[in-house]
Amino acid sequence: MSHTLNVLPDVIQHAAGLSRFLQRMLDSRPWLAGDLAASIDHALGADAMRTFIADKGADEARLRPTLRQLRTWVICHLIVRDLAGRANLSEVTETMTVLTEVAVRHAHDVLREAMIQRYGQPLSTTGWEQELLIIGMGKLGGRELNVSSDIDLIFVYPDDGDTGGKKVISNFEFFERLGKQLIQSLAEVTEHGQVFRVDMRLRPNGDSGPLVCSFDMLENYFITQGREWERYAWIKARVLTGERWRELEQIARPFVFRKYLDFGAINAMRDLHAQIRREVARRDRANNIKLGPGGIREIEFIAQVFQLIRGGRDAALQIRPTLQVLARLAERGILSSEAVSALSAAYDFLRRLEHRLQYLDDAQTHDLPDAPADQALIARAMSFADYVSLLAELDRHRAVVSHHFDAVFADPNEEQHSLDAIWASAEDTEQAAPHLAELGFGDPVAAAARLASIRASARYQQLPNHIRSRFDALMPRVVEAAASTAGPDETLSRCLDLLEGISRRGAYLALLQQYPQALRRVVDLVAASRWAAQYLGRHPILLDELLDGRNLEAAPDWQRLRTELAAELDAIEPDMERQMDLMREQHHAQSFRLLTQDIAGLLTVEKLADHLSALADIMVALTIPLCWRKIKIRHRDDPKFAVISYGKLGGKELGYASDLDIVFLYDDAAPESAEVYTRLAQRTNTWLSSQTAAGILFETDLRLRPNGDSGLIACSLEAFRKYQLESAWVWEHQALTRARFSAGDPALGEAFERIRCEVLRLPRKLDSLRAEVLAMRDKMRSAHGGKSPLFDLKHDHGGLIDVEFLIQYLVLGYASKHPELTGNLGNIALLKMAAGLGLIPAELAEACGDSYRQMRHLQHRQRLNGQASRVAPEEAATARQPVQALWSLVFGTH
Repeated sequence: MSHTLNVLPDVIQHAAGLSRFLQRMLDSRPWLAGDLAASIDHALGADAMRTFIADKGADEARLRPTLRQLRTWVICHLIVRDLAGRANLSEVTETMTVLTEVAVRHAHDVLREAMIQRYGQPLSTTGWEQELLIIGMGKLGGRELNVSSDIDLIFVYPDDGDTGGKKVISNFEFFERLGKQLIQSLAEVTEHGQVFRVDMRLRPNGDSGPLVCSFDMLENYFITQGREWERYAWIKARVLTGERWRELEQIARPFVFRKYLDFGAINAMRDLHAQIRREVARRDRANNIKLGPGGIREIEFIAQVFQLIRGGRDAALQIRPTLQVLARLAERGILSSEAVSALSAAYDFLRRLEHRLQYLDDAQTHDLPDAPADQALIARAMSFADYVSLLAELDRHRAVVSHHFDAVFADPNEEQHSLDAIWASAEDTEQAAPHLAELGFGDPVAAAARLASIRASARYQQLPNHIRSRFDALMPRVVEAAASTAGPDETLSRCLDLLEGISRRGAYLALLQQYPQALRRVVDLVAASRWAAQYLGRHPILLDELLDGRNLEAAPDWQRLRTELAAELDAIEPDMERQMDLMREQHHAQSFRLLTQDIAGLLTVEKLADHLSALADIMVALTIPLCWRKIKIRHRDDPKFAVISYGKLGGKELGYASDLDIVFLYDDAAPESAEVYTRLAQRTNTWLSSQTAAGILFETDLRLRPNGDSGLIACSLEAFRKYQLESAWVWEHQALTRARFSAGDPALGEAFERIRCEVLRLPRKLDSLRAEVLAMRDKMRSAHGGKSPLFDLKHDHGGLIDVEFLIQYLVLGYASKHPELTGNLGNIALLKMAAGLGLIPAELAEACGDSYRQMRHLQHRQRLNGQASRVAPEEAATARQPVQALWSLVFGTH
């Protein structure tokens, strides 16, 4: 131990005993001991580093020695604090990152100024000053730099042009020279050491590419030559210098983060990791804690593969630090909280061990030492009694990492499948059919013919090789899964329809290939419902919903959905296309979760309708402010505007594919109101009903507005009241019994409800009312009923519409005497209320309510099977009887 150590604090002496590098620095740099002793009680920040540079000399002549002295001070400072337990991992990596930022920016500013003195400012062809954007990659970009790391940089500038000085050179040449000088200022080894080794191999075309490139060159490279591993590298890219970083992000983001769910990234990163594993094995570096099994790189890969898969659709995953990414994966249920906790603990352990390996000699190493003396030092530095104990803990963490890595990246299709031969020889139907018969297919010849037609089809033959290999891996597993269902022939047919529909979308095939549990759920779902199979075919992005069973079982939290979706929509304002797609994606996802719960028997038809109606209300409510913002001339911040729902949505009986019967009202005295709210109504309707890349939200029907198709699309509240009281037909008042405020201004909603009650409670002559209701029912029945020998659950006599007409008649006929009948309580509740008021027999009312419920269940079953709402007459005979009996009692006619 040197003489200098005798006067130093114990923490410095302790650290010097565990770091030969620190010992050498203290022995060779007399200034260091005092600087350490004065600063060791607190973390170092950018201000302290800039002050150090200013004190030592900040000009070009002192650039190299000053930056090297700065690095020595900062790293020795970290070694002492870390080994004394005063600095956690976050402080170490953040301090190293700040050191790099300060050093790079200072070197850039000093060298750029000298270049400008010589050549003038670099300018675009239109005269705008140009800048060098220095991009930090890897751990520097992620603010996770280790203490002896080299730094990965990329140099980019915005626009081509020339300098504006007496000696003119191109912008490319200016920035190339600046870049070379910057690298030399940091990487050159002098008597003061080195600041950082600089690695430029991540730039476009690597070592064979130019040192700097313009925005246009970079964008063209991404489009034409960018490779999968470069997407992985660019996840952590972060601009260290330059004001035009947002433009650069806009160029890089579409390359890194796909708009769709990119499950193909798993295969690409599995291949990349296999290359790393082969290189580790070739060099016999299994004890490398970064690249070896269960090492740091595997944790990073786990985090980053999900960023590549989902980051394009979930901007919150477009972040850089590994631990933060893992935490967000847990929040989203993509990884379990237990897995993330274990991976985070392993990451902390491995990174701290990595630093202690590097503290020995300031070497960029990740290999465990062979020398017993060094092993003892590392064990002490990690607070273990001996090296054996350290290795035991290391092995435990590495085993955990390997387990979770394999869970994510293991190829479930590596082993051959027992049914591979059926698919491989599918065009030989005579050979395939007996095997399919053994599996339990009722019509094996037809099943074999279908497989043969797919195998021989031009669509299959023209698939790119990597997509066809995924398709080939899936087919035997689909056949096997379909064979295990109650109706294997129909299930296989539906599955094959779905696979053919998505066969060109390699990411979806990769999802089903990678996650057998998702494939199993798909097969079970399409076996249970033809409509579900068709819905998945229209919206294959919903396959992602099948990965996490918790999503499929959790009860909806509609308030949370509304709050979170509103925040997401606000965050991407004013991107209308993305907003419309996002709403559709969320609506489809939520509907699909309800569908899976419905098929699993977790929801009654009534509860399902309540959920679908609540979801629709949310979508309509979120649409109004988005459309309002996009009207250029607005006379107020919040519109006095409301959406009134009728029919299925009004009665909270919405089905999966129900239309929305809606009316737009406003209540605003401003002279421009009619024009402004007409525009808002048109935009709202277009927003809801337009087909986009993500599909459609709802079909809408506006014909229930005053004067129907010939009426104004938006109606003032006053005009609506006047129309209802003076001009509306009886059938329009019938429709009003199931109307309610769905979205918009609550005060306007309350005003509408007062008008609704006022209209429904008007005194009416029962004879004339009965005649009008019967005339309308006859008109509807002649248009829809009696078209088939089957019983139409909706339109035929004794069906659902008869129940609705009965209730509407009772409300309109008796609400003047019994105001409680105007409550929008649902048909079954209103039947009970009418019985309680003595308007109909209680026993018959209860039987009618049961019939209504039963027919809705039958109707729902038919829709799930993709069939019309018609059943064999005997299946509905019992349910029809009380409805027909009550109809005869109330209307005196059959």
